[in-house]
Amino acid sequence: MSDHDPTYAIARTGDETLLFLELNPCPDCGSIETPWEHGLADEDGELVISYAGVCSGCGASREYLFGLPETEATGPFPNFGGPEPSELLDAGQWMSVADSAASSVPEDAAAGDQQAATVMAIARAAVEEVIKFVPPDGDAVPDDAFWTDEGRALRAAEPGRFRVERLLVVRDSYSDPGVV
Repeated sequence: MSDHDPTYAIARTGDETLLFLELNPCPDCGSIETPWEHGLADEDGELVISYAGVCSGCGASREYLFGLPETEATGPFPNFGGPEPSELLDAGQWMSVADSAASSVPEDAAAGDQQAATVMAIARAAVEEVIKFVPPDGDAVPDDAFWTDEGRALRAAEPGRFRVERLLVVRDSYSDPGVV
């Protein structure tokens, strides 16, 4: 298994796992609508988290197996993980999630708009996930933090977006609904 094979990659939290499942539609029909059942399973002597379901779009059986974290990060939604970088989503995918969330909030969203605040919290948390890939003395997200085609394409198109200084500015701007 490669370092970034999601078969046994660590699922740090339920929020991260559900986001991963949403970002990985059915390979047969492209639907993200799958009623997932999840629980612990034994795979060749290894305890894993199993998410299994039948695609609502085409009826294909789907299953993902994830490694267990040593301790699950707890906290309010959105809670994507602890201090370590994700093994499920690469840095570019996290940036794409942040972009998508932030761009869905209307520019004229009022302060106190709870829905806008929740979406901006998702955008901010996603940028924080990108930052976790930066080494302690680094000034940018390293190349090996991009292992999907989507992630590598986003980095190739705008490599400056993955510099720490810029990530911190974007993260901080996402704390206020109406700032996109």
